[in-house]
Amino acid sequence: QVQLVESGGGSVQAGDSLRLSCLVSGRTVDSGVMGWFRQAPGKEREFVAAIRRTGDNTYYADYADSVKGRFAESADNAKNTVYLQMNNLRPEDTAVYYCAAKTRGNLSWMRAQYNTWGQGTQVTVSS
Repeated sequence: QVQLVESGGGSVQAGDSLRLSCLVSGRTVDSGVMGWFRQAPGKEREFVAAIRRTGDNTYYADYADSVKGRFAESADNAKNTVYLQMNNLRPEDTAVYYCAAKTRGNLSWMRAQYNTWGQGTQVTVSS
């Protein structure tokens, strides 16, 4: 059974950085796609980033336009953990962030294609 456990959320000021972690059990981070989504109060859960291994220590990542250039997703297969480095945070980044796993196929922005989810971690950015 695949389980995902996020950590690293918190309350920060605009312009600060945070790194979220997602510890994966029941599968390796390299099998399939690992994604991050977020959900702000009163809004739909939206795609943030996704990563897929493409070769020896090579990964391909895709990002939502709103976070491109500020966020970076990475994977550590020795620790079976994926990370979301978030820099230059803005108040509009405030949300619960969820780690998600997609068993097969290509990167996707569609949350329905991800079949395993973590419990979420809160990120709050104040101005």
